[in-house]
Formats: sequence, C-alpha cells, structure tokens
Amino acid sequence: MPVPLYEAKAEFFRMLGHPVRIRVLELLQDGPKPVRDLLAAIEVEPSNLSQQLAVLRRSGIVTATRSGSTVVYELSGGDVAELLAAARRILSVLLAGRQDLLEELRPTEPAR
Repeated sequence: MPVPLYEAKAEFFRMLGHPVRIRVLELLQDGPKPVRDLLAAIEVEPSNLSQQLAVLRRSGIVTATRSGSTVVYELSGGDVAELLAAARRILSVLLAGRQDLLEELRPTEPAR
C-alpha cells in the first residue's frame, strides 16, 4: 500500500529536524563544500557531522563526490534553498508576532 502524501511530507520534515542538518543545508546554498569546510563552520564532532551528512545523503537532498581523500557535498537541487528561504520568512513573521505580544504584556507604567 502506498504511503499517503501527508505521511511522506511529515517524514521529510522529520529528516530536516536537526540543527546540524539545517546548518549544512544553509552552508551548501552558497555552493559545494568539502567536509573540512563544513566542520570548520559548524564546529561539531566529525562523527556527528558524518552521521548527519549520511542522513541528508540517504534522503537524496545532498550529493557527495570524492576527489582523492576529499569529499565534497552539494545540494541536489535548488528547491532546498527555496524551502530554507520560505522557512526564514515564516519564522520572521512568527517571531515578529511574538515581539508584538511581548510588547503588549509589558506594563505601561512601572509597578510600585
């Protein structure tokens, strides 16, 4: 029995649901990067980065090419960058809404 589309979408978003994976995708928006550059930018243990890159690679959202001892990762398509940009816009709206709420909660006069 085929998986319903909404379940496939939920699984996709679960795959994205790790800060290191999101950071990798953000960095790769600027173009392919070798693992050493990703490690320097993200500052996590190499084993942790390797594990997260494997998840992204298995999902097909990134591709890896080896040149000698260097492995270079890149986004498999431009849609990922569009998704990250949309997430940024949504978060901007949500966080702006929270700031308005915080302003409403602040007392207009100092408490005595």
